[in-house]
Amino acid sequence: MKTISYIAILMLLTACQKTLTEQPKSLSVENFYNSPAEVEAAVNAAYAPLRNVDGLGGTYLPQVESYVDYAYGRGSYGPLSEFQGLDPTNITRTQTMWNLFYLSIRNANLVIANAPNGENLSAEDIASYVAEARFIRALDYFFLVRHWGAVILRTEANAEEEAAPKSSPEAVYALIEEDLLFAEQNLPTNAAYAGKPSLWAAKTLLADVYFYQHKYAEAAAKAEEVITNGPYSLVPVSTADDFIDIYGPDVINTPEEIFYLKFSKLGNNQGWFTVMFFHIPGSDMHGNGGYYALYTSTDNPVYQSWDDRDLRKAYNWYSWDIGLGNTSLLSKKFIDPTAVGNNGASNDYPLYRYADLLLIHAEAAAHANGAPNAQAIESLNSVHRRAYGYNPAQASEVDFQLGDYDLASFLDLVLQERGYETQMEGKRWLDLNRTGKVREIIREATGKDIAERHFLWPIPVSEMNFNEALNPATDQNPGY
Repeated sequence: MKTISYIAILMLLTACQKTLTEQPKSLSVENFYNSPAEVEAAVNAAYAPLRNVDGLGGTYLPQVESYVDYAYGRGSYGPLSEFQGLDPTNITRTQTMWNLFYLSIRNANLVIANAPNGENLSAEDIASYVAEARFIRALDYFFLVRHWGAVILRTEANAEEEAAPKSSPEAVYALIEEDLLFAEQNLPTNAAYAGKPSLWAAKTLLADVYFYQHKYAEAAAKAEEVITNGPYSLVPVSTADDFIDIYGPDVINTPEEIFYLKFSKLGNNQGWFTVMFFHIPGSDMHGNGGYYALYTSTDNPVYQSWDDRDLRKAYNWYSWDIGLGNTSLLSKKFIDPTAVGNNGASNDYPLYRYADLLLIHAEAAAHANGAPNAQAIESLNSVHRRAYGYNPAQASEVDFQLGDYDLASFLDLVLQERGYETQMEGKRWLDLNRTGKVREIIREATGKDIAERHFLWPIPVSEMNFNEALNPATDQNPGY
């Protein structure tokens, strides 16, 4: 009998309650997918690997934020800021991330394969649960293809096959698109709980997937669907401290939350572990101290050139001598002074905010049009106005003017704005890669040249040893 060896059941995930409870179960497929409660538990099992302390819920952000232009890794993350590829410690970390993404995919595949056979489920229930599982699977593969390139496609159709070859990035993206097109048609307009995807989340993720493939017309159109018809708006701010209402530990949700990984200090080990990596003992920014694995400096070119009037600059960084002198700065974007334990912070990981979507739209619309247009610059200005404390929906004195930019200069402007807006959210390295400007920008900011082996993470040795369809001599990524 085929069995599910481990299912993490997430409970009490509601718009006004962020507590998550995980309970391991050993349940047979034949008698588990017959009621909404059972299938809900199986779907929730696909989230647990993403929230894991060794994945998106912990070590992923310090990994990718160590090779950007505005920050540096420290300690075991320091070698990453040399841009020469992964050392053994960080290879091990990315191998664990690979395993967690595939565990999430495996759990999603079980739902996709078995929910349609549930005896006490309506057709509408089945479609919704399968859509959610396919959304999660698409998200998993989107991370995998961007960091590893060609990867193994494991779906409900071949989940039992031990040997599976690598598939091209084009094939991986084709599956992602197929999953998301299904998800946007079958997910609810309003998510049942905070932390669950809606059809708007599916459209946003699909816009980003098109965006990374340079399908700019499709990306712009999909983003416009959400901008025009979705329920989102930017949270207004008037001072730097007001950004706590977007990123703070007491925030349940906001009008700009599209899809977040939700965390809480109220449950046992249900907090966001990543926050520990931003802070240092004595700073009172995290209740359990911190690892201060990431930092920047007042002489960093990005920090130096950033307009002091931009409220994000004051909110994002605080001064602290970490042993490198009084020029060092630590990120305070996510703080939780009352966090208990290493993974006790109740901040949420904003995978997709409305600001992200507006910036995707601004860049994609300009590309698709061959030049910036009124819609593109309005999307950019909405985010920029908020950053300076103005009403995002009204023209202001800090607005960029359409006539001042051609396509190239506008794209540079959006990339800069994305860099300011999404610091410490794990997007910058991927953005720089996507635009093809990564070598130029990193060299200008750090003076370092990026080794070819730095661009893709190595496929785990465990996968190479287990999967007989792989040849270590030809299927490993360059440099490993």
